[in-house]
Amino acid sequence: MGKRQHQKDKMYLTYTEWTTLYGGKKSGPETSNFRRLPFDHCCVSLQPFVKPYCDKHGNIFEYEAVLEYLARFKTNPVNGEPLDSKSLTKLNFYKNTKGEYHCPVLYKNFTKQSHIVAIQTTGNVFSFEAVEQLNLKAKNWKDLLTDTPFQRKDIITIQDPTNLEKFNLSTFHHIKNNLRVIDEEAEKESASTLKTISIETQEILGELSREYKAPEVKEEEKKKADKFNAAHYSTGAVAAGFTSTTLAPETKHEAAIIAEDLVKYDRIKKKGYVRLVTNVGYLNIELHCDMVPKVCENFMKLAQKGYYNGTKFHRSIKNFMIQGGDPTGTGEGGESIWGKAFADEFKPNLTHTGRGILSMANSGPNTNKSQFFITFRSCRHLDNKHTIFGRVVGGLDTLSAMERVETDNKDRPIEDIIIENAQVFVDPYQEAEEELAAEREAEAKKREEAARAPKILPRSTDGPLKVYRSGVGKYINMNKNESEPQPEPAPKKKKALGYEFGNFSSW
Repeated sequence: MGKRQHQKDKMYLTYTEWTTLYGGKKSGPETSNFRRLPFDHCCVSLQPFVKPYCDKHGNIFEYEAVLEYLARFKTNPVNGEPLDSKSLTKLNFYKNTKGEYHCPVLYKNFTKQSHIVAIQTTGNVFSFEAVEQLNLKAKNWKDLLTDTPFQRKDIITIQDPTNLEKFNLSTFHHIKNNLRVIDEEAEKESASTLKTISIETQEILGELSREYKAPEVKEEEKKKADKFNAAHYSTGAVAAGFTSTTLAPETKHEAAIIAEDLVKYDRIKKKGYVRLVTNVGYLNIELHCDMVPKVCENFMKLAQKGYYNGTKFHRSIKNFMIQGGDPTGTGEGGESIWGKAFADEFKPNLTHTGRGILSMANSGPNTNKSQFFITFRSCRHLDNKHTIFGRVVGGLDTLSAMERVETDNKDRPIEDIIIENAQVFVDPYQEAEEELAAEREAEAKKREEAARAPKILPRSTDGPLKVYRSGVGKYINMNKNESEPQPEPAPKKKKALGYEFGNFSSW
């Protein structure tokens, strides 16, 4: 055994062991070996392009971003070669109905595995499969959309799934050399103006510029309460600012703002009327807008914008009800005018009693969207489970014809019952909005007139005041007050003599 073999075994990690063997933070930027840029992103701004241009290598640039870059550096941002804006080719990408890029010939969507090419003479972008089958193999040297002649050298490869190194961000010239286009004001404020700073400070500033992201400040317009939407209680900002150190101090109480919908609902005092025109007949519906305003507004606004047009009644159970209002026709779709489910509105005087009751379909408490159902008979077991918001007041024979349509084993009508059109006859919500807008306009004019009117100041007495006596109250004329006639006191009412319960004075 050798001597001193354990002499260098320390009970702690040395600097060399920590930096070389056991990790720790390495100096320099933390970059990965491969970072892929999507084909629909600009190679300069690294953002999705709007006006795409490309060079002869198929590198895509946003037009404004590459012009600013070339005006300053005059080199290709990807490979560092000299580049001129005249050598760029404008690209024509085509989209499908979903807004996704696709081949205009084969109608195949472009993905990160697609082989994409462009024709330099026209700028049209195709899949390589279309160009190979219809141009190269057929020896048809004309553009597939415009019949413009081109040569083999005019085919530019935009994306080749076998050559992913082209989209590696780590190899881009402007990223490796940290070349960026900075405004003059930003350049003046940047850390590049610092002349004498240490290496450690430079590393800290470099890391800060790479990792720090300034918080986004959204300026929200502060709504002010007016005569119509001001609550009888305050926002509580004064108390919160006084008790919490994280909130800005407030010294003025402001009335809380009532939601605009609630202000509008308080003014609705009448019913609404809607007609559903179906392929079986029509249904005239009365809506209880004065009792359940939120549910009725949802149904009426959806009907006004044509949401129910063309939808089917997807569920029908004889002697029970018929359900519709789902654009998908599956019973699982539909959405409200607010884009999300809203709460139930139960009223004790609204029950599922009788034929033709209109009620909301849901999948549980507070899950109302757009689906509804109409009862064929009383369904009191649905009370306080489904919100009632209307009733059929015309077209009960149509409802009977709908009930007679046969269904399959899944309660779906064999013959389609379709809502062809939904017509709104009486809209109390629009009337309430117009009334509220007129009152606010009148109130604004009243405030403007009051602001323009000249202010009348109290007149000051001219000359010195008359002294009546010395001491406190020397300017008060006591004789004037005494000379004024005083009102006579009212005579006391005499109590009528007689027996009163609880009074034994006459005994």
